Amino acid sequence: MSRITVIEPTLNPVTHTPIFEKAKRKVAVYARVSTDEEEQESSYEAQKEYYERYVKSRDDWSLVSIYADEGISGTNIKKRKQFVQMIDSALAGEIDLIVTKSISRFARNTLDTISTVRALKEKHVEVYFEKENIWTLDSKSELLLTIMASLAQEESHSISENVKWGIRASFQKGKYGMPYKHFLGYKQGENGKIEIDEEEAKLVRYIYKLFLIEGLTAHCIAQRLMKEGHLTATKNPRWSKNGVLSILTNEKYCGRALLQKGYVENYLDHKVVKNNGVLPKYLVEGYHPNIIEVCDWERVQAEIKRRDEIGSSYSCSDIFSAKIICEDCGGFYGRKVWHSTDSYKRIIYQCNHKFDKDNAHKCRTPHLTEQEIMDKFVEAYNSIMVNKEKIINDLIELSELLGDTDNECSSLEETKTEMELVEGMVKVLLDKRGKTNELSEEEFMKQYQTLDQRFKKLEEKYKKLRNDITIKKGKKASFVAIAASLKEEPKNIVKWSKETWMLTMESAVVHKDKSITFKFYSGQQVRISFRYLFS
Repeated sequence: MSRITVIEPTLNPVTHTPIFEKAKRKVAVYARVSTDEEEQESSYEAQKEYYERYVKSRDDWSLVSIYADEGISGTNIKKRKQFVQMIDSALAGEIDLIVTKSISRFARNTLDTISTVRALKEKHVEVYFEKENIWTLDSKSELLLTIMASLAQEESHSISENVKWGIRASFQKGKYGMPYKHFLGYKQGENGKIEIDEEEAKLVRYIYKLFLIEGLTAHCIAQRLMKEGHLTATKNPRWSKNGVLSILTNEKYCGRALLQKGYVENYLDHKVVKNNGVLPKYLVEGYHPNIIEVCDWERVQAEIKRRDEIGSSYSCSDIFSAKIICEDCGGFYGRKVWHSTDSYKRIIYQCNHKFDKDNAHKCRTPHLTEQEIMDKFVEAYNSIMVNKEKIINDLIELSELLGDTDNECSSLEETKTEMELVEGMVKVLLDKRGKTNELSEEEFMKQYQTLDQRFKKLEEKYKKLRNDITIKKGKKASFVAIAASLKEEPKNIVKWSKETWMLTMESAVVHKDKSITFKFYSGQQVRISFRYLFS
């Protein structure tokens, strides 16, 4: 007769620790608060003190470390450095048990919660959620954990939507905040009102002057500011091209605020995207004082667009760069140095493509000296400014005409309504096919393709109307800005003015007879002839 001896297990099947040996589990604690405000900081400290006492009260636990993230959102694990460090240590065998207050403290994303817990379970690392009383190595915990994590994620989404609603409600009332620590030129005044910081405002105006009057690029401005020792809004001596561009393009400097121009597309990843008509925008004026005049700000935007279109042809080292055009080929004139020795050195401007090998007909436009360009500009400017008042009135009338977008806006709303109607028809069609099975596959596809084509046409129409409205509004703003700046310009100039050239001149076309047609931003054009053909 055989005899069987039962050998009892020596390891706990759940914790994999010796049954008869009172081994201590290596415990880590994770604490987190969602904001960095003072009251939350005290909550963070309270959590640390509580869990230090809690772990020490257990004879079978040994505290490894307390990991904590302050002022970090719980919706995205990647942003929590301490959390990531804790998980890495646990997977490396340095931690047996992680204790945390609740699932919402651990992660508000169901996928992150479940995947992280499963990865830890594979390494026999347990997580204890105190509020829900869930031990993740318990076989019954998986379903409960999934349900509770989903509720935590939904709660986060609900809070996020409530916050967004509150922000949008403020937008509708024309209220907004100013990030003073990162915003050059403004400070918080009495009663929380936005005030101009006069010292910083001088630097903002200087940056606009360097761009508009000196013709410098954003990169060159950044280099100049660093060389002169100016500090950024955050008191950093290093300036960047993007930092300068953000100052040049921010509408708040001219007393406006365009709200909701960006929005969070995915609340879990906090991905901010541009609002291209998906949500309403709110343009607020008069809520805070302006540092830059509206007309100057508009001019800067137009100049940024012009330089972007020109591309590499623009040079900040030459005031005539990308403004003087060859009649023959349409290319730009460039600065050239004649003769190499100092005694015969001469600066002239000629077509950049005049002697190109692939230029079959060879441009016949003549070269010009810098002084000739200056003298002819003075003559052209004085000739059109005789009718200064009429030009200004014409610009204002034109801006009012262009500003009338009522028809386009009406068509836009009608198109949007029709698009929503087609979307509704598609949903009904899908219900018929999926639930009632009334339609054959052939009939379903036929109706679906018809609706799909109709929707695409409406979508194209909607995009075109929206673009037309944007162009009209842009032109209106540009003409208003030019009219305002012309009021400040002198009616007559005796000598060349770099500032007047930069502010008024759009382009100058050089003809074969050496005459020049000057085109001003106001739309006026005048052709100035030379008394002699060759210099």
